[in-house]
Amino acid sequence: MRVTENANYESVRSSIARSKERLEKLQHQNATLRKLNTPSDDPVGAAKVLENRTDKANNDQFLTNAKLASTFLENSDHAIAELADIVVRGKEIALGQSSGASSNEDTRLGVAEEVIQLYQQAVAVANRRIGDRYLFGGYKTNKPPVDMEGNYLGDDGQMMIEVAKDVFVTMNIPGIETFNTVPKAAADYSRAARYPATESEQHEAGQANMPGMPENINVFNELEGLRIGLLTGDLDSIRGTLERFDSLHAKLVSIRSKIGSRLKGLDTTHQALERHNLTNAQLNSAIEDADMAQVVSDLNKEETVYRSSLASAQKLIQPTLMDFLR
Repeated sequence: MRVTENANYESVRSSIARSKERLEKLQHQNATLRKLNTPSDDPVGAAKVLENRTDKANNDQFLTNAKLASTFLENSDHAIAELADIVVRGKEIALGQSSGASSNEDTRLGVAEEVIQLYQQAVAVANRRIGDRYLFGGYKTNKPPVDMEGNYLGDDGQMMIEVAKDVFVTMNIPGIETFNTVPKAAADYSRAARYPATESEQHEAGQANMPGMPENINVFNELEGLRIGLLTGDLDSIRGTLERFDSLHAKLVSIRSKIGSRLKGLDTTHQALERHNLTNAQLNSAIEDADMAQVVSDLNKEETVYRSSLASAQKLIQPTLMDFLR
């Protein structure tokens, strides 16, 4: 078989081109420290890397949501703790002033001023906010949920936020649940229980009997009732607040326990997301990152091969007439 000069030229050219291509690829890996620079380097690995990056983007958003929920719940817990302290102080005042032997008109009038301060503190706590969002307004986060008369202006909306795939957490505690031990619908029954109407009045108002309906106990109403009892010297009214203050405190403790459970769940979810991100980062590193010791070794070998190819080309290519004319 006769090998022509053109065949030699083509063989040498192809050999040098392949060596230069491999050398360029190794130099690129050495510069980027990655073995996966284009999808063609490893199509399956590139698809997995893209999937992991999408998971990380989703997890980062879930982490942001979890931090927002934690901030809301932690501040709500601090506010409810302050409200519980106010209730405890109100009970202490009621207990100290519930007997004529341990109090008189002057002391009751003096303590009534402290109750006014407690009431104002309770309203301030109820209107606690983060930035421009009120904590206890339900869905109505853009205006104070409680006015100075103690009326609740919010709703019972519970804001759900996604903290993991298909996992939602309620990030707020509606004020109707915090400031009242029973729903607002029972307030009419509470007033009817305290101030019974005649049968004719009930018939005209269309009121139905509601057996077993619990009495509505409102934080602001009880503080206001205590203040009025102190100012009027109504010892029975003062003593009547003791049990209701206990109910309020028990309710607030229960709400704090609920918040603690949610925060614990958020913390667990946060740790799971962090572990997932770490696992994805390790997997991406195994797919993308180059073994630099191997890259440097291969680069040195390929440089040797390239130089050898150039040297061999000089021997394979026969002298031409131009070489003799020099």
